[in-house]
Amino acid sequence: MQTIRDRTRRSGSLPTERRRLVARLGDAAGANLIEAALVTPLLLLLTFSIVDFASLFYVYLALENGVSQASRYGVTGNQMADPDEEGEVLSREESIRMAMREATPTLTIEDEAFTFSHLPVGETAWLGGAGGPNDVAKVTVRYAWTPYTPLVSRLFADGRLDLMVESAMKNERRFE
Repeated sequence: MQTIRDRTRRSGSLPTERRRLVARLGDAAGANLIEAALVTPLLLLLTFSIVDFASLFYVYLALENGVSQASRYGVTGNQMADPDEEGEVLSREESIRMAMREATPTLTIEDEAFTFSHLPVGETAWLGGAGGPNDVAKVTVRYAWTPYTPLVSRLFADGRLDLMVESAMKNERRFE
C-alpha cells in the first residue's frame, strides 16, 4: 500500500488537488473569525446569566429587607395617613403594605402578594389578620421573578421563579 509520502518521493510533487488541500489545511486565515463565532455566544450567555442571577439575588434581598421593615412597623400598631384622602388613616394591614412598598421602591408588589397571620397569646394555631397587642404577627410576601434571558427562563417552571419571604415578630404590649 502506497502512502502520499511514498508517491511524492517518487513523483517529486503532490497531485494538484492534494497540494491545494494541504495548503488550505495549513492556512490559518479565518481561524480567528471561526473561533470568535463559536466563543461569542457562549460568553454572551454566561454574561447574561450572571446578570440574571444577580437580579434574582437583588430581588430576594430587597424582599427580605422589605418584609423585615414591614414587620417592624407592624408590631408598633401604628397606622399611616391615607395618601389619597386627607385626614384619614389606613388600616393596619394597608399600613404594613405601604411600609413594605416604601422599603422596596424598585419592586412592584401587588396587594394579593401579602398574607397576614398572627398567633394569639396561649394559642398554637396561626389565625388570619395582623393581630393585636402581644400577639406574634407574621407577614408573608410572594413575588414572581422573571429572568431577562430566555435560555435562563427555561430553567424555571412557567419561565419564572416564585419567591416567598416572611417575617414574624411579637407585637408590642399596647398600641398607640
